Amino acid sequence: MKVLIYGAGAVGLGIASCLLKAGAKVSIFARPETVKSLRQNGLVRTGIFGSLTASPQRFTASASLEDFANGAYDFILVCTKCYDTAYAAAELDEHRRLLSPTGVIVLFQNGWGNAEIFNARFPKEKIYSARVITGFTRLQPHHVEITVHADAIHIGSLFADPLSTVEPLAAAINAGGIPCITTAEIEKDLWAKMLYNCALNPLGAILDVPYGALAESPDTREIMNTIIEEIYAVMTAAGFHTHWNTAKQYEEVFYNKLVPPTALHRSSTLQDLKMGKKTEIDALTGQILKLAAPSHIPTPCNAILYRLIQFLQNK
Repeated sequence: MKVLIYGAGAVGLGIASCLLKAGAKVSIFARPETVKSLRQNGLVRTGIFGSLTASPQRFTASASLEDFANGAYDFILVCTKCYDTAYAAAELDEHRRLLSPTGVIVLFQNGWGNAEIFNARFPKEKIYSARVITGFTRLQPHHVEITVHADAIHIGSLFADPLSTVEPLAAAINAGGIPCITTAEIEKDLWAKMLYNCALNPLGAILDVPYGALAESPDTREIMNTIIEEIYAVMTAAGFHTHWNTAKQYEEVFYNKLVPPTALHRSSTLQDLKMGKKTEIDALTGQILKLAAPSHIPTPCNAILYRLIQFLQNK
């Protein structure tokens, strides 16, 4: 199995570590400083799923897609931030030779709308999506730590394409240490993650607290309940679905099953703000506001959090 990791942030390195452990042939496309570190130190993974060190000889890394000319990859995994999705789709479109005739692109990204951006350039049958609710932290450019894990990685198609295409990828990730399965309900999974991220990410960033602190306080619980209720109204009006029919049903699972395993995790939005980086708020809360507009669904709580993150981001 030949796999190209497009984007070597924390998620990209974490997935790459699994594939290397499973024996896949892995190429990593990353920024120059990351490539330099990977070539010097290899890839290191630590954390809750055990340690792994892959020497530089076990994979290839480059900051130029031209260096992967002998491609014909079975899978290209897009692991960039979602604000880079349009650029990633355009660049991979220019290098279509990298994808084998039977190969597919799998989007390991946050937010909603990434598959539609890729579908503007690639056929639907070439696009799959992954839902990841495992916490990755990049300690150094070549070193990723897996900090928390709420559920298995799910891989599927938003366009009803066969799961058999991505079953080898899921099996390799699973063999590499992180539970991973295929699913015919990836839309429901992605919206479950949208609910999770939109409830916790911006609020945790604004208040500078981990997820568990938000769930413990009656005040922040009330805010998160309002966020979830607004999202359910938008999601339903837009014709999308998740695994729970009502906001109340989701909230019970959210507080009792989803938050506890990630109680100590601090949001990626908070981490981005502290490092002076652009956040993914537009693909999270921003998408809720965008989807609400045609139906005039009121989303005052989500709108306030969105504007507060924009303010912090632009400071």
